[in-house]
Amino acid sequence: MGLDDWGEDPEGATPLGEEEREGLRLSWVTDRSDLNAAEADNIRDGILKWEARRHRLDSLLDDKTVRDLHRDMFGDVWGWAGKYRRRELNIGVEPARVGIEVRNLGHDARFWFGKSSTMPVEEAAARLHHRLVQIHPFPNGNGLLSRELTDLVLISCGEATFRWGRTDLVVASETRSRYIAALRAADAGDIAPILKFLNE
Repeated sequence: MGLDDWGEDPEGATPLGEEEREGLRLSWVTDRSDLNAAEADNIRDGILKWEARRHRLDSLLDDKTVRDLHRDMFGDVWGWAGKYRRRELNIGVEPARVGIEVRNLGHDARFWFGKSSTMPVEEAAARLHHRLVQIHPFPNGNGLLSRELTDLVLISCGEATFRWGRTDLVVASETRSRYIAALRAADAGDIAPILKFLNE
């Protein structure tokens, strides 16, 4: 059984292209259940590694950190983990602009979280999360990466992390649908739904 035979992706998930599917490192993965289990183990280990250390806000908002975090969360499963995507998707900026946009986001976020900013930390974190998802730097795993980076930034600011709807946002559910709808509202300039969702 190949990746094409694994059924539909959850709402809002980015389908993998042929090149990305060839980057699968694990020969024992034969179906979506195997893939989900392998990714869950890798993600858990990557998050534990990052959350075990203290991080400076400035270093978290660096594009190398974004790539390193993605690699640590997905690199045991995918050969392309930590490498910016090279193909167009139905979401995200054009591939040639990914690195530039991630760096620009880092500069903007340094201002949003800066001492002279009047933006509440919670709003700055919501904007960081939304914009990173909107850029969609990697072939897959962008939502998880964005949520973890946002949590790390909040921790570095001495703040509580978001609740993220208190459920697994990878699995298709009513909560995931509300999350996707809130992100789409933010795409249109309305940040209120994502701020509400993040604390549910």
